[in-house]
Amino acid sequence: MSLRRLLAALATAAVTLSAGAASAQSSAFLVSTDWLEKNLDNAKVRVVEVSVNPGLFERGHIPGAVNVNWHTDLVDVVSRDIAPPPQFQALLKNAGINQDTTTVLYGDNNNWFAAWGAWIFDIYGIENVKLLDGGRKKWEAENRPLSPVAKIHAAGNAQVKTANAALRAKLPDVLAVARKEKDAVLVDIRSADEYNGKVFAPNGVPELAVRAGHVPGAVNVTWSKLVAEDGTFKSVDELKAIYQAVGVDGSKPVITYCRIGERSSHSWFALKKLLGYDVRNYDGSWTEYGNSVGAPISNPAGTVWGKT
Repeated sequence: MSLRRLLAALATAAVTLSAGAASAQSSAFLVSTDWLEKNLDNAKVRVVEVSVNPGLFERGHIPGAVNVNWHTDLVDVVSRDIAPPPQFQALLKNAGINQDTTTVLYGDNNNWFAAWGAWIFDIYGIENVKLLDGGRKKWEAENRPLSPVAKIHAAGNAQVKTANAALRAKLPDVLAVARKEKDAVLVDIRSADEYNGKVFAPNGVPELAVRAGHVPGAVNVTWSKLVAEDGTFKSVDELKAIYQAVGVDGSKPVITYCRIGERSSHSWFALKKLLGYDVRNYDGSWTEYGNSVGAPISNPAGTVWGKT
């Protein structure tokens, strides 16, 4: 074989191995609608719906799925915090999730709250948790089966572990980066109008901050750039290119944030699970940061609360 042909063969092999590694990385944390439909009767697979719009689960859900309410089941309803260990332990038990269960989460709004659920599962050390790629949107678009009947499962035996603080950023962490006391990349995944301070929040949402803009130094990569038309995540190579365009290449720790933490958990999933970067989700997000006295803010649009 000539040197030229040898080099060409090696290049082809490298591309094949790279594509295989990317595919394996994705399949480790995502399942397709086709795979899930074929595994609905698998006793070791538990499907969990985490949607935001009320009544969706009751009108029809993936057969055998368990309903988890983000507003009550995955948070402490009094304090501004994630569900405490005893509460999450009870959720696992009631959902019938065992130590050897493959848990598949899905939901509406392109899996925003399902990704939040995956983040909570990861924080508490529950293994073999995946997202249904495309969520409800793709499942319904393909006319796959839905059931209005809620199934009761036998109690699960999965055990929560000590919360992994390395997956969660808090206000002092973000302030340290904003003040250049720590070296990390802040990724604001909100819309351009939110990021630039033109609006305080999307229309109709109840959770607000009294200041507009973004954390100084944060780059804006809207969550919607990460998904295809059918709601599935773009390829690993496409995701890398999107983030590399704004200087996010995995060489530094990353902190994602949005308004209340749900959209940013979707980006956290892409960066952490699909790209393998060191990423924390700041669930306090703009409703905490934008209401914090003295926190530095970049507000290009100059919008001020109460000024018309």
